[in-house]
Amino acid sequence: MTFAGHKDSVPDLLSRLIEDAKAAASAELNLRKIRLTDRIAAYKTAMIFFAVAGVLALAALIALLVGAILSLATLIGPGFATLAVVFGVLLIAGVLAMIGKARLAPPAPVGDAA
Repeated sequence: MTFAGHKDSVPDLLSRLIEDAKAAASAELNLRKIRLTDRIAAYKTAMIFFAVAGVLALAALIALLVGAILSLATLIGPGFATLAVVFGVLLIAGVLAMIGKARLAPPAPVGDAA
């Protein structure tokens, strides 16, 4: 077979086709790796910002609780103010934990009524 002055046999053409397909697949795989690496880098940066935001939110919550203790200390004394705030926070934490536990519980199996 002659195309534009080249003489290539069918096995040579198939061999070149296979090599080109391998090269195309390798290039596509490398492109996907690069895109995935870029996405991971973007998510990594976002997670750092979320972590810093979480730490700052926790610091704000601690400051709020200290403020509540100091405000109550003028009314009931520092010891009882601390106990009242700690008890209130533990009560809220317990209610939230029970709600979370209820959402994790497996649903009751549906059995036959017979």
